[in-house]
Amino acid sequence: MADPQLPEPVKLLVAVLWADAPPRDEAVGRLVAQWGTVDFTGPDRLFDMTDYYAPEMGAQLYRRLVTFANLIPPESIREAKLFCNALEGDLAAAGRRRVNLDVGYLDHNKLVLASAKNAGQKIHLGGGIYADLVGRYKAGRYQPFDWTFPDFEDGRYDPELSAIRQRYLEQRRQGHQQLG
Repeated sequence: MADPQLPEPVKLLVAVLWADAPPRDEAVGRLVAQWGTVDFTGPDRLFDMTDYYAPEMGAQLYRRLVTFANLIPPESIREAKLFCNALEGDLAAAGRRRVNLDVGYLDHNKLVLASAKNAGQKIHLGGGIYADLVGRYKAGRYQPFDWTFPDFEDGRYDPELSAIRQRYLEQRRQGHQQLG
């Protein structure tokens, strides 16, 4: 029988989706207040693979990846998702979200996003929050699965994810401890 092994800390990541900059900036500011210093901000990328959010948020949406200097225990993405959902609600106007915050983590092997929606590949973490494995690191990138969001699947975030992974690996080499 093997003894349980505690997981290594992971890199907290938020994929911020928005139409207007002020709610994006407010959301990022509140994320910083919750989790500390941002250590990576990716470029703003057009969110053009689906119109799923258009009725609620508008037609021309952008997404950017943001990570935080503090590493976290992987199981804390449940609470992180609940926080992000509440923040989306706080920043909503007239019953419509102005930001969508897809929170998750990466480590050297995988990219995981938290979700409030169940599906066959998702693992329940408690309280109606699920872990969704959306990429496995292989051949120099996080390889997508059949269920991976189209904008994560098409490779547009590969340069950012590579830079984030390198930062994470450097933090692990330096012995950075986790938050929480």
